[in-house]
Amino acid sequence: MAVIAFIGLGQMGSPMASNLLKQGHQLSVFDVNPDAVQCLVDKGAQPASSPAQATIGAEFVITMLPNGDLVRSVLFGEQGVCETLSREALVIDMSTIHPLQTDKLIADMQSKGLSMMDVPVGRTSDNAITGTLLLLAGGTAEQVERATPVLMAMGNELVNTGGPGMGIRVKLINNYMSIALNALSAEAAVLCEALGLSFDVALKVMSGTAAGKGHFTTTWPNKVMKGDLSPAFMIDLAHKDLGIALDVANQLHVPMPLGAASREVYNLARAAGRGREDWSAILEQVRISAGLTANVKK
Repeated sequence: MAVIAFIGLGQMGSPMASNLLKQGHQLSVFDVNPDAVQCLVDKGAQPASSPAQATIGAEFVITMLPNGDLVRSVLFGEQGVCETLSREALVIDMSTIHPLQTDKLIADMQSKGLSMMDVPVGRTSDNAITGTLLLLAGGTAEQVERATPVLMAMGNELVNTGGPGMGIRVKLINNYMSIALNALSAEAAVLCEALGLSFDVALKVMSGTAAGKGHFTTTWPNKVMKGDLSPAFMIDLAHKDLGIALDVANQLHVPMPLGAASREVYNLARAAGRGREDWSAILEQVRISAGLTANVKK
């Protein structure tokens, strides 16, 4: 079993640390909240008065903190991890922070001859409690292999994301999708209610279409990602249908800001002459708007 310093015992960190204890790992813990520390001490962890003290003798140092500035302070600040970190130890940052902050932290650690990887997590605090987190490992092959036994005490699925800093990048994309879709789904649900439609009926319909399954797993792999823009559902028709939904919402005084913003993307695609292409070609239009080269020639 490993000797681990765990720093950051919030809503996610506390149950994650608890699961490490359950698997027999030896933990030294630090948090600014003494009650959070005591909760882990009651379960068998050793309390530390600072990140530096927690790190003494540790093979792994896990940080789970609210933002990148705190991660930097914990690592490089006074009484920080780097004051006592062994060159053989591995720092695993599991926080959700800006990717460029992650890159700089890893580079600064390397400049000191120290090792660090990023492993943000997917899923919720309920999964943190049950040890069923999705672990997004960003590190070298050696780092991922070395950390896997420790990480799997906190989750049940590990994805090697392809190198240092890649874990936080895929976490960023995943969160962007799920958070934005939460708001878009709320717009659809409120329109459903305003129309007097049974939500159960709407849910049954959407669970069998791209609305519920998502384009990453339905339309895109079968069309635009295969280089096929022949229309199964034309952008012109998608634009028309979206417009009808927005008109109905307006008549019912249901605000649909995300739907309205989406229509602007379809407007751009139509203005670029893509109206008769498959609606998955929206991906190509957004690529071009971002200054990237189109993958599929018109």
